[in-house]
Amino acid sequence: MATADSGKMPLLEHFRELRKRLILASISILLSSSVGWIFYTKIIGLLTRPVCNLDLARVSTSSSSSSNCGVLYIDGVLGPLNLQITVALVSGIFIASPFWIFQLWAFIAPALNRRERNRSIAFIIIATPFFLSGAYLAYWLLPVAMKVLLGFTPHSLTNLVKFSDYLTFVLHLILVFALAFELPVFLVALNSIGLLSGKSILKPWRLAVFCITFFSAAFIPTSDPFTMAVLAIPLIGFYFGAAGIAILNDRRRLRKAS
Repeated sequence: MATADSGKMPLLEHFRELRKRLILASISILLSSSVGWIFYTKIIGLLTRPVCNLDLARVSTSSSSSSNCGVLYIDGVLGPLNLQITVALVSGIFIASPFWIFQLWAFIAPALNRRERNRSIAFIIIATPFFLSGAYLAYWLLPVAMKVLLGFTPHSLTNLVKFSDYLTFVLHLILVFALAFELPVFLVALNSIGLLSGKSILKPWRLAVFCITFFSAAFIPTSDPFTMAVLAIPLIGFYFGAAGIAILNDRRRLRKAS
């Protein structure tokens, strides 16, 4: 642990602290995964609803029951088991997000003084709803993304989608949105501990807008402009909002210093 007088930690202690935090974060995810395992059927229903509710996804065959989503399928003997394990682990990551985000902060905290730690923990608490809000927005966009992609299927053909591929697509979209929504928290936290000033955040605003737009176009798994805009516009707003908060924070610090 960090010493009280110097705040420094030997390199070996850094590795031990990192190992401790990773173990605690992993345990929290594994324990939370039990919730995903128990409610597996309901989670699968939520994940498949965006594609199964689409007209493009309905397969009119005599073997398809009204309660099944004919466009999605699982193959292999171990396919159902692997799917349940994957869904449980991913559910654990989201459910345990407050705890493992806190563990990330706890690893950085020894390098900060007491005042910076108090500010940082406040932003870590705020980071969790931002993370979950981004994930929810991505889920809300799933029907639009699936309709656009499945819309390229010729009418004379049936598009059967392997569920593991569909799950990868869904998780990619959700994680990109969830992590992207951490941008304002990250910027304000850096300003709070004195690593970035508000002016330095706002000065390259043209480059920042370009990078956000490029990120939205390059990293989402869809190519439709609507999904890109839904990600880019909030991020641009978050960027300017974070810059404004940082500038106000800098002015408050200057008034206290004077």
